Amino acid sequence: MAAEYQLYCFDKSGNAYKVALMLNVSGADWRPRFVDFMHGETKSEAFRKLNPMGEVPLLQHDGLMLSQSGVILDYLAEKTGGFGAENDAQRREILRWILFDNHKLTSYIATLRFIRAFTERGENEVTQFFEARAKAALKVLNSHLQNSSFAIGDRVTIADFSMCGYLYFQDEIGIDFAEYPHIIRWLADIQDLEGWAHPYDLMPGESIKA
Repeated sequence: MAAEYQLYCFDKSGNAYKVALMLNVSGADWRPRFVDFMHGETKSEAFRKLNPMGEVPLLQHDGLMLSQSGVILDYLAEKTGGFGAENDAQRREILRWILFDNHKLTSYIATLRFIRAFTERGENEVTQFFEARAKAALKVLNSHLQNSSFAIGDRVTIADFSMCGYLYFQDEIGIDFAEYPHIIRWLADIQDLEGWAHPYDLMPGESIKA
C-alpha cells in the first residue's frame, strides 16, 4: 500500500531534510523518492513537469504536488496538527523566522557548504563573502536562542525545522560552531526528539558521510 506522503528528496539537500525531519518526527506515513540532483534529474523535462522551479523538496499528498520547504512545512503543520502556531502572534513569528532562514541563514550557509563540499574551487573571495554572511546570520540566531528554548518559546515549531535544515552538516559548512553555544544546545534538543535522524540516514542517496 502506498504511503500517504511521498517526498521527492536526496540526502545532501538540507531543504528536503527540513520536510523529511518533520514528517519523521510527526510519525507520518511517508516514504522518500530519490531525486538524482547530482546527475541533473531536476533539470529533466519529466521533473520540470512536476515542479517548474526544478527544485527539491517536492511533496506529493492527496492529489497535490507542493514545492518550497516553507510552504510544505506550513501545509504539514495544518495536516498533522503539530508544530504549527497556536495563535496569530505565533503564526507571524513562525513566518518571520522562516523568512529569516530562507533569506539570511539557509541561503548563505547552503551556498557556502556547496562550494566547500562539492566543488574544487578552494577558498577565495566568494567563500569569504558567504562565510561572513553566514556567521552574521548564525550570530542573530544564537543571540535569539540565548533567551528562548526554541525559535518560538519553549516548544518546537516548523520554524525550528526550517532553520536547522543545514546545520547538521557542520563539517561540510566549515564554520566552527563553538562560537554559537546556544545553537549547539538547540540542535541537541532537536536531536533528542523521537524520530530525529541525520539527513544522510533519513533520506536516500549516495552518502558522503564518514
